Amino acid sequence: MGLGRPEAPPLEQFLAIGLDKRTAQNALVNQKVTANLLAVIKEAGVEMCDKTIGNLLYTVATKYPANALVHRPVLVNYVVSTKIKSSAQLDAALSFLTNVGPEPFELDKFEQACGIGVEVSPEEIQASVKAIVDENMDAILEQRYHINVGSLCGQVRKLQPWGDAKIVKEELDRKLFEILGEKTEADEKKPMKKKKEKPVKTEVQTTVATPPPSEEELNPYTIFPKPEDNYKVHTEIFYSDGSIWRCHNTRDLLDKHLKVTGGKVLTRFPPEPNGYLHIGHAKAMFIDFGLAKDRGGSCYLRFDDTNPEAEKTEYIDHIKEIVGWMGWEPFKITYTSDYFQDLYDLAVELIKKGLAYVDHQTPEEIKEYREKMMNSPWRDRPIDESLKLFDDMRRGLIEEGKATLRMKQDMQSDNKNMNDLIAYRIKFTPHPHAGDKWCIYPSYDYAHCIVDSLENITHSLCTLEFEIRRPSYYWLLVALGLYQPYVWEYSRLNISNTVMSKRKLNRLVTEKWVDGWDDPRLLTLAGLRRRGVSATAINSFIRGIGITRSDNSLIRIDRLEYHIREELNKTAPRTMVVLNPVKVMIMNLEEDKVIDLDAKMWPDAPADDAASYYKVPFSRIVYIDRSDFRLKDSKDFYGLAPGKSVLLRYAFPIKCIAVVTGDDPEDIIEIRAEYDPLKSTKPKGVLHWVSEPSPGVEPLKVEVRLFDKLFLSENPAELEDWLSDLNPNSKEVIQGCYATPFLAKAVQGDKFQFERLGYFAVDTDSTPEKLVFNRIVTLRDSYSKGGK
Repeated sequence: MGLGRPEAPPLEQFLAIGLDKRTAQNALVNQKVTANLLAVIKEAGVEMCDKTIGNLLYTVATKYPANALVHRPVLVNYVVSTKIKSSAQLDAALSFLTNVGPEPFELDKFEQACGIGVEVSPEEIQASVKAIVDENMDAILEQRYHINVGSLCGQVRKLQPWGDAKIVKEELDRKLFEILGEKTEADEKKPMKKKKEKPVKTEVQTTVATPPPSEEELNPYTIFPKPEDNYKVHTEIFYSDGSIWRCHNTRDLLDKHLKVTGGKVLTRFPPEPNGYLHIGHAKAMFIDFGLAKDRGGSCYLRFDDTNPEAEKTEYIDHIKEIVGWMGWEPFKITYTSDYFQDLYDLAVELIKKGLAYVDHQTPEEIKEYREKMMNSPWRDRPIDESLKLFDDMRRGLIEEGKATLRMKQDMQSDNKNMNDLIAYRIKFTPHPHAGDKWCIYPSYDYAHCIVDSLENITHSLCTLEFEIRRPSYYWLLVALGLYQPYVWEYSRLNISNTVMSKRKLNRLVTEKWVDGWDDPRLLTLAGLRRRGVSATAINSFIRGIGITRSDNSLIRIDRLEYHIREELNKTAPRTMVVLNPVKVMIMNLEEDKVIDLDAKMWPDAPADDAASYYKVPFSRIVYIDRSDFRLKDSKDFYGLAPGKSVLLRYAFPIKCIAVVTGDDPEDIIEIRAEYDPLKSTKPKGVLHWVSEPSPGVEPLKVEVRLFDKLFLSENPAELEDWLSDLNPNSKEVIQGCYATPFLAKAVQGDKFQFERLGYFAVDTDSTPEKLVFNRIVTLRDSYSKGGK
């Protein structure tokens, strides 16, 4: 402002920096925003400025972190000098300063974090566009020019936040034209709007690494800080009396931690042993084990076994085994129960500090007092009294449910996770790992953060529903003077047409709605494995969706199926199976003649590679699928019909010359045909088939299980009566299918593509006498056409 000149009214100042009238007036309604914006304008030293600068200054005023106010003039100067000129740069600056807090920082690091002076080359933009196009290829091929280009641009900007938006758009347009070619008449038409039961937010991919070959170019773990940088403010705890705890490690605490760890990254994967792991745990493993592996560190497998009533050795054994199957190797296997004595000793210390007390309220009373923000009548009891009662709890002298140990936090806090959480409760239940030594057990809220600290975890990573617990996590560590790990929350993995909560999964299993924890229709890792899905495909899917904080989003199950197909297309040999066979007699082939033909195991099998082919017999009795025959032909039908010819895959053209029916004319008993040994006819239709391996010998008979989505709705978890949404056709068992002799020696673990039907794996129920196959996933084209 000019010297000696009176300050203009706030509204005039706000309009002078380029804010629109509505924004300026809204700012005046909020006293805090008004004060902050006036202070920012004063720090900027401007009376008027460009609208772009003004909008950035407004963002500084409304979003600047309170713990770093000392650095605000520096940021304002970068905005006014146009070194920071985009919202992406400003967001990065605010994030940087939030982590730094009041501590001094190096300008070079700040400028690097904000992309100041960064020039993104066209080649870098091309690589990022390619990665996003590859990731969205299914949608692009299906929707063509109706694809949401704005969404694709947004995904590219996540990878190249400092890139020129115009160049990004031009490169995307060029890439789409390269894939799709000129627009067709259908492309010019507006797409038909699909009627939706309820709009579902689809997760937008953020910081991701795509499948090979692009995945090596992108590293999802770069968002995490180094262990030596863990001295910044983690979180601020706002007390109801106006005081604030700014939680961060002292230099002394951090130095001691680094001395023990040698500066290595240490993470932990901490499942509760109260059920089987599902695909959401695969995401947690990918983040926990993956970060440690990426940084050359280590990851604990820690069983969070604080509730002896729900835990079973069966679950512990399963978790150990499935973690290895997923490709991860723990640095060490630990249990929260390993630290029960340490946790007890620290609870005693907390009582001595006046920060914990023994309470006698019932669960109902605790709930009522929390709702009314009232202190427990036992909150201020003498420290010695709480120490004696806590010892009585430990010795089993107090009945279960008659006492708990509670942390003395802030009962008037708006954050219910600061309302004197329970630290210990009494349970006269032997522990699966610790035996009968204890009759008091720590709560998750008490034990989790302490064990993280005792194990010197550098990065404590968990899902977003725990974000609200972050103040209580750090409150306890600060109260006990313990080292504080860096906490970061990521979004839960929610997939359409299934449920992911352990409670719901447990109900499906125990009430026998499904066939156990490894039912192939479940997205438990055991179920996926039994269905035939590999750990590689699951990890590729997880990598594809990225490590994001975008919550309440739903990932369509199609996306998982895409990654499954991508792998199986390269690894599963082809063969033929007829699910619903109908007999075809080749009338012009001798009864005792069998022709051994070569069939391709791979679409691009070289002619001179015998290992890429298998033998399939062609004899007088052939079987095709009933769905491939009609008594009345039509233009859109490529199967067999009276008087019509089709090509039997890898064999010969055949022509239907007669049909034998039962009493019902629609009951087809036998089709009679002639084959063209010279292959002079060129029919359009190509059918899969199986024949008798020798005259009078029935083909190999197998059982095939077809699986569909377990629930009819995309998001059954939000339904009150979610069990009524179960798909009654989610499992179909077909007996008496015919297969080529190639499958006779198939064993558990083998996977195949049954031509025209999908990808299949040998089930655990399979025996040499009775082979059983599960359909893993349908073929791409049959899926895209809406086939079963």
